[in-house]
Amino acid sequence: MAADTLPDWLAVQAEKRPAQVAIRHKKLGIWHEQPWHAVHNKVLLAARFLKQQGFGSGDTLFLLSEPRPEALLLSLAAHWLGGIAAPLDPAYAQPQLLDLLHTLRPQFVFAEAQAQVDQVFDAKPDVSVLIYANARGLADYTHPAIHAYTNIISVGEAVHGTLAAVAKPESLAFRFYRLGDAYQLEYRELSHAELLKNGRQLVVHELLTDKEEALAARAFAASGHARYLLSPWLLAGFKLNFPENLSTRDTDRRELGPTLVAGTAATYQRLYTLVQSRWPLPASWQFTLVKWALHQYQKRVPLLAAIANWLVILPLKDVLGLRHARVPLLVGEPLSAEAEQFFKSIGIQVRDWPEEADWQASPLQVIPRPPSHTEHYFGLKNLRAAI
Repeated sequence: MAADTLPDWLAVQAEKRPAQVAIRHKKLGIWHEQPWHAVHNKVLLAARFLKQQGFGSGDTLFLLSEPRPEALLLSLAAHWLGGIAAPLDPAYAQPQLLDLLHTLRPQFVFAEAQAQVDQVFDAKPDVSVLIYANARGLADYTHPAIHAYTNIISVGEAVHGTLAAVAKPESLAFRFYRLGDAYQLEYRELSHAELLKNGRQLVVHELLTDKEEALAARAFAASGHARYLLSPWLLAGFKLNFPENLSTRDTDRRELGPTLVAGTAATYQRLYTLVQSRWPLPASWQFTLVKWALHQYQKRVPLLAAIANWLVILPLKDVLGLRHARVPLLVGEPLSAEAEQFFKSIGIQVRDWPEEADWQASPLQVIPRPPSHTEHYFGLKNLRAAI
């Protein structure tokens, strides 16, 4: 291996297991598979496009998207060229997100769909390159910066030897931004070396192999997901699944039954709340059965625990999509005591893997986007000024 970076490990997996599935993405109810060879090729094609657009070492590709393969592959393409991927949390409220974009002044952006494209133009009308994934509603957008992801990766087979990876182990791979409590800009940075170090720790500690199934149910806008999902995926070579959208992620998890689950406290709290919403009424026989089963399951008397597991525990795990969860990870803030106790009671020992790096104050001052500044460029037929 030339260097120990994320792009180098992508190349390793493409050579080691070219036909094995690397990514699955649910679209219109159907799972679509991409083997390692195809993923490697798409990253190279995307990197070649970015290079043609002037993207180079030290440049930043901002990503405004829910979890989907395009965001991941474009991040790796930026890394290939020695650049930085900066995922922005799509959960930000609109005013804060626009102020964040207006402050960061991005030149290279991946925006998932029309709503995100509009947000970018609201904050940065003179963006240089804006790549989108979902074309719905964008047919009349003729701004020269706009490019469809499907066009970028549909130009044929990439010639691997003509585009050498530039990243070095000490190069920055990700930078994460947020607005602090005092509305100041804060950031975290992760190098390739740090990501791979954390990934190796998880792979070794949890004995991860290429047989794992993982669900990317959140965007990589949290550093912990880059550490403990993206990096192990490249190191171990397992299958990474993307839900159709955020509203279907719990259904998709139940369908997949992943062995590796990387979630935040909000993720596990949402699952706990889901179970509580379906909990039997206290005076019912079903409630009595559930309480008995949880008690017997924790006592571990073999026959009674097996009956409790079959009657209640396994159905509960199925509701949560955790029946096969061998490695349930908690990234970031701790669970509430109540939720933690519940998961323990059904045999789910959530492992706490901290995000480690502290947020740092940025020298950039947050620049609120003035209403009179906004201009939407909707092609030649639709140009307006917001007041």
